[in-house]
Amino acid sequence: MLINLNKELTEPQIITIENPLLDENAIWIDLFCPSKVEEEQVEHHIGKSIPSRAEMVEIEFSSRLYKENDAIFMTAMMLAQADSPEPKIDPVTFVLTNNQLITIRYIESQSFRLFISKLKKIEPMHRDPVNLLIELLDATVDRLADILELVASRLDQYSKTIFRPANGQAEKLNYQLLMQQIGANGDLNTKARESLVTFNRLISFFGQTAHSRIKKEGNLRLASLSADVDSLSDYAHFLSAKVNFLLDATLGMVSIEQNNIIKIFSVAAVIFLPPTLVASIYGMNFHSMPELSWKYGYIFAVGLILTAAWLPYKYFKYRKWL
Repeated sequence: MLINLNKELTEPQIITIENPLLDENAIWIDLFCPSKVEEEQVEHHIGKSIPSRAEMVEIEFSSRLYKENDAIFMTAMMLAQADSPEPKIDPVTFVLTNNQLITIRYIESQSFRLFISKLKKIEPMHRDPVNLLIELLDATVDRLADILELVASRLDQYSKTIFRPANGQAEKLNYQLLMQQIGANGDLNTKARESLVTFNRLISFFGQTAHSRIKKEGNLRLASLSADVDSLSDYAHFLSAKVNFLLDATLGMVSIEQNNIIKIFSVAAVIFLPPTLVASIYGMNFHSMPELSWKYGYIFAVGLILTAAWLPYKYFKYRKWL
């Protein structure tokens, strides 16, 4: 699907089969899951070749950020479906020419929705490719900040569940499910951190390569974005450490529960050991045992068994082992 925006439009225009021509005044061309025909159409329109999907996923720094004649090609990893159980991260390419901004993507990222919602507030005189790219980068960084805030909120809730459970909640905790939830949020945080690293490089490259085209206000915004990305990266590192801490704490709680169960079995074995010894002695079939012919021998043996079980139990309670 092709989407373009010119200075007169307040909303991006979708290019369809019925309306296949790109606007010559388009300043933003968005290729969302483009077909081969759409790619060729855009390449013919701008007079330059655009990266293929295979080229977008390359991890070499020189393959993701480079300049070709008067066009700047920048690729970064962007998050999508962050609120779903299966968040995705995928490369998005930004192509900045003298007159147009082209974005190539294969995921529906919330950042683009935020960016499109801001387009109405951008005055036509400020609608140039450089400013649009800065606005899109700003929306992306804002979205990544929201994702990290979401992860932090969830981790705080998990921490409260582990260390300050409500009455009766500790016995009902499903530690396997809790570890899966912590791990899922750790994975989301890792993806956000990876995206921040790539956008940090992109912003730096963009600021250096297009310095002559960026106005003073744009340079200030880029500096602010770079500082935001650095602080968010540090925050993502902190959340990563917290994820590891909570996973270790959950495993520790599981070990404590297992130790309590083993302790109960150990105490039970020790308590029943003396009665078992008494029962074993009186279970021997020797004719010369004095209690065999005694009238109260059975009652004496039962009492001795109960006493042998009661004494270890009281001793364990006294030592606070139970």
